[in-house]
Amino acid sequence: MATTLSIQPNSLAALATAADATDNSSARSAFPKTSQLFMTARRKKRHYLIPKASCSNSGDKAPSINTPLQFDRREMLVGLGGLYGLTGLGTQSLSASASPILPPDFSQCGTLELPANVKSVNCCPPKSATVVDFKLPGSNAPLRIRPAAHLTDKAYIAKYKKALELMKALPDSDPRSFTQQSNVHCAYCNGGYTQVGFPNLDLQVHGSWLFLPFHRYYLYFFERILGSLINDQTFGIPYWNWDAPAGMQIPAMFTESNSVLSKALRDARHKPPRLVDLDYSGTDEKVSDQEQISSNLSIMYRQMLSNGKTAKLFHGGEYRAGGDPGGPGSLESYPHGP
Repeated sequence: MATTLSIQPNSLAALATAADATDNSSARSAFPKTSQLFMTARRKKRHYLIPKASCSNSGDKAPSINTPLQFDRREMLVGLGGLYGLTGLGTQSLSASASPILPPDFSQCGTLELPANVKSVNCCPPKSATVVDFKLPGSNAPLRIRPAAHLTDKAYIAKYKKALELMKALPDSDPRSFTQQSNVHCAYCNGGYTQVGFPNLDLQVHGSWLFLPFHRYYLYFFERILGSLINDQTFGIPYWNWDAPAGMQIPAMFTESNSVLSKALRDARHKPPRLVDLDYSGTDEKVSDQEQISSNLSIMYRQMLSNGKTAKLFHGGEYRAGGDPGGPGSLESYPHGP
């Protein structure tokens, strides 16, 4: 039986009202489009199927304001609907103007639609008839601490390399494998799934308020798999502390030759000691280190504070069933976008 969360309808309404109180239209025009692969994919024909909207869970009666609504943790996790992922809503009750994006039909993952000069890719995860319900760790579970990548020591780097070696050694068919971790992102980013009830519309986790929730869960499970492979429940993945001057280089562990952490395709011009340009747009600017640091700090202040003063401006525009992503938030645009 699925584990559920109980949330009062009046609290849900308050959250929805607060989320809709701000407008992201100005942010959409100010921020450039992200450089994700999905932006190059051929758009599917827009053909909305707008069924009759209904607010009821059973019959035609609306739920009582004093009756808790039940939420399936599975939908909280993979449904990407956050607090709006009601399990009681079927496809007949979808509304393009208000209904949440529902979990995809995992049996209907398809091949990407890409330009003619790009090799076709199928990144659908392996299918399983068994669904394991997610359970939150107990209050006494070991604490995972994520270190800044530029401050890690040799012991940590060795442990991280070992975990990735074991993950990459798994057969591609294993859902824990490195290939399948890549496929998860590919399927949700590049048109592997369509919206339930709207078969001509892709389900997209970029360019809207789904960006941060999806990627936080994505990294959470990636981290747990790595820890389980080395039998260390406290293992935490490193983070790139790019808004601190000392961390504004590609972390050294990712530039070593012949390492499981390195990639031959990485542009050698951007490796240490060169500082990363958080406003990079395809052209290498000839500036001093101090000028680059100043520029990077300005970018971070602008994107994290000045341009992200409201929930929608920071997290991204709304994205509802039957519609398109409402526009990226300030963090997704820069420094993530370039």
